[in-house]
Amino acid sequence: MTDQSDLREDLVVVNKASDVPGPAEAQGDAINAIRFLAVDAIERANSGHPGTPMGLAPLAYRLFTRYLRHDPAAPDWPDRDRFVLSGGHASMLLYASLHLSGYDLSIDDLRQFRQWGSRTPGHPERGMTPGVEITTGPLGQGFVNAIGMALAEKMLAARFNRPGLEIVNHRTWAFCGEGDMMEGMTSEASSLAGRLHLALGKLTVFFDTNHVTLEGQADEEFVENVAERFDAYGWHVADAADVNDLAAIDKAIASAEAETERPSLVLVHSHIGYGSPVQDTAKAHGSPLGEENVAKTREKLGWAYPPFEIPDAVYADWRDQVAERATSHAGWQDLMARYRADQPEEAAEFDRVMSGALPRGWRDALPVFQPGERVATRVSGGKALNAFAPRVPELAGGTADVLPSTHTAVSGSGDVNQGDYSGRNIHFGIREHAMGAICNGMAAHGGIRPFCSTFLSFRDYMVEPIRLAAMMQLPVVFVFTHDSIGLGEDGPTHQPIEHLASMRATPGLRVIRPADANEAAQAWAEALAHAGPTVMVLSRQGLPTLDAAAVDVGKGATVVAPGDAAAIIATGSEVEVALGARDLLAKKGIGARVVSMPCVEIFRDRPAAERNKVLPPDMPTVAVEAAAPYSWYEFADDVVGLTRFGASAPADILYQKLGITPEAVADRVSRLLDKP
Repeated sequence: MTDQSDLREDLVVVNKASDVPGPAEAQGDAINAIRFLAVDAIERANSGHPGTPMGLAPLAYRLFTRYLRHDPAAPDWPDRDRFVLSGGHASMLLYASLHLSGYDLSIDDLRQFRQWGSRTPGHPERGMTPGVEITTGPLGQGFVNAIGMALAEKMLAARFNRPGLEIVNHRTWAFCGEGDMMEGMTSEASSLAGRLHLALGKLTVFFDTNHVTLEGQADEEFVENVAERFDAYGWHVADAADVNDLAAIDKAIASAEAETERPSLVLVHSHIGYGSPVQDTAKAHGSPLGEENVAKTREKLGWAYPPFEIPDAVYADWRDQVAERATSHAGWQDLMARYRADQPEEAAEFDRVMSGALPRGWRDALPVFQPGERVATRVSGGKALNAFAPRVPELAGGTADVLPSTHTAVSGSGDVNQGDYSGRNIHFGIREHAMGAICNGMAAHGGIRPFCSTFLSFRDYMVEPIRLAAMMQLPVVFVFTHDSIGLGEDGPTHQPIEHLASMRATPGLRVIRPADANEAAQAWAEALAHAGPTVMVLSRQGLPTLDAAAVDVGKGATVVAPGDAAAIIATGSEVEVALGARDLLAKKGIGARVVSMPCVEIFRDRPAAERNKVLPPDMPTVAVEAAAPYSWYEFADDVVGLTRFGASAPADILYQKLGITPEAVADRVSRLLDKP
């Protein structure tokens, strides 16, 4: 295996590794308390990951008691430091640290680890446990979320801080391991965060090199020199060597805190399953130690206490030190009082954005488009974004290098970059996976309403961030353009077929596919008003503009053309197809209504009586969408859709050849009515 401590001369080597020394005696019990709370909770649950909590206990102790700006009595105060445990499988490391620090997380909560309804799930979940900033579990996500949090701190500081009144001035800390480093998104985001681009100097990531993965020894699959990689990204790199050497940790953190331009990567070398008979083996990773091994570990580490019993002296050690850390909250409150007196309007605005509330009158900016012109919804969506942006100054985001195509620049605002974080446009580069996770981190931090954009066919690179945004109900707007075969000649690699059905199957996610310019504008309004994530799906090609009075995205679906014999449901560009089918049916004496349903999720949440007015239960119904048909059988008797990939050809040819036509829809309606 490559020795991660063998760094280039220009890297900081704080201390060299030694042969598994124990922590200083005075702090031994305080550190072992983490280890055995983790061991005992995992034994009780008969599942979990004891190895990393046992190995990283000294680092968690040192960070929570000496460096982290936090207050257990006020876990959400705005200028607290953010901490992210990227390897969420090591959740008991975090839960034990929170409990010992004095957060509202009891011993009984730890006893219920991984049980139904407990506050200590198998992986940390935002909103369930006080002190947990973000949901982690899929490796790499937390690492990149932390970059988003550090970026949000920079942007808010640029907006609100005044000389002598720096009300936004905190750090972001993260723990990660070799599994995080193997994920490609970590590389994507790290190259963006370094000195040459975002220069996130208040971000410190501790990289635990315990040389073990679930399958066995890490050198079977991971042998690169991480330190040199991050040096090349423009990060400050320090090596704290043995994680049990608290003095080395102190020196490494001091070097990170002294660095103002580069994010810091601190290498720490731990022993997975420290002190147990299975130390340094894969057996310590993801299974309980077992009764016999637990007894041997207690004996070796000198822990004489029964399960879940913590000596008073240990609580005193932790909480006396954490109380000192909490004084930073009181100091910030004094600073904020001065800020309120000196900058009352800015203080009120800071309170607003951190609460997540929108400013008064923001909806008044909703643009209205007049019928007659054909406008691509990516274009009208961009106009809506820029209509709302002056009213919602916390709205910021960017694209994966497709800005000219997605029309999602905030006009009149600069770019976010090293040395100037006052802009609102972020150039994420071709890093879709990292882009989504960075936006999740920004939203979780608070004070920023992030959006990001790329082509819908590239949404596959972003599935996990979107899923986690839905799980956490983060108010991120994911804008996807080039939404169908309507993009034409670029062909099947760029023509999304299965994506809409997949996203609509995701709990807690709103998917809006507007039919025209007015629905696109209303989609932005609904996305901003929504407390959770929204996916906006927009067309490349021009679409006819409907009467603004006939559409209402806030209802999920509206009747845009009347009829009582049958109903045709459509979204996006296929509303035009549905209207064409209605005209053909009218020539046969069949009155079909056309229902534009841009958002299934909103429509589903309406009272049954309202839904039945739009789609009467006994009315024969056909849905049409140039995508996989599966999500439409909830509402329709038959579906005109696609069960194959697209092709390279002009858009009008593709719609004809693939059967997404007014004639095909009219034929399906006629068959339902038995009037061929």
